Amino acid sequence: MHHQIDIEFVKKTIMEAADIFSNKESVGKIVTKGRADFVTAVDMQVQQLMQERLTAKYPQIQFMSEELDNSAINKEDYMWVLDPVDGTTNLIHDFKRSAISLALMKGGESLLGFIYNPYARELFYAIKGEGSYLNGEPIRVSEETQMADSLITVGTTPYYKELARENFGIIEKLYGDCVDIRRTGSAALDLADVACGRTEGYFEKRLKIWDYAAGMLIVREAGGEVYYFDGRLAAGEPAGDIVAGNRTIVEILRKEYL
Repeated sequence: MHHQIDIEFVKKTIMEAADIFSNKESVGKIVTKGRADFVTAVDMQVQQLMQERLTAKYPQIQFMSEELDNSAINKEDYMWVLDPVDGTTNLIHDFKRSAISLALMKGGESLLGFIYNPYARELFYAIKGEGSYLNGEPIRVSEETQMADSLITVGTTPYYKELARENFGIIEKLYGDCVDIRRTGSAALDLADVACGRTEGYFEKRLKIWDYAAGMLIVREAGGEVYYFDGRLAAGEPAGDIVAGNRTIVEILRKEYL
């Protein structure tokens, strides 16, 4: 099925939807879902546009999105998995570190992955078995093997601030051993940065499937790996503790820090 998808159509649809990010009126319409958890009119408008376009062209494929009731989804069949705005808090604060993340999955496996950062005009995408790309050019993970020479991106699990002591304990230990730490507020873009070698590794607890479904494939097709903290290969669970990087650094992170 994924070989029958019109990749250019999907990319064009994503970039058109991303134009909504610049609508200040929509950005300002905010609903609080939970602690540090927000949804804007941008999220809803991007979701609506993507759902309408993808469902019209591929009516046989299910559609899952962060802002929908996904209880009827059969995860063993083909489904689109959308995060309409990964980095909503960044969007609200005009931090310019937000993205649309879209994957085509079946049975917990990502077959297509797209992450678009409209501020940098960077479109990352991957096709299972065919590599990862940034604006059409092949990308690879970093070849660095030493933590002392590695730049690591972290997530602070902001919806679960009760995990702060645990998270920051890990970060403090890691900070003493690596070049430096980055925390940017978009899981999808953090995974994309690993895929193109800007950073050597990334980890965050309790990510939802729409946070990592696309990035998981993009990292793997770029030569890296994505695991759950417990050592299992990440495979599209509804939520999980995710660690990603090149194969050496991800093992160091998983075994020595997480």
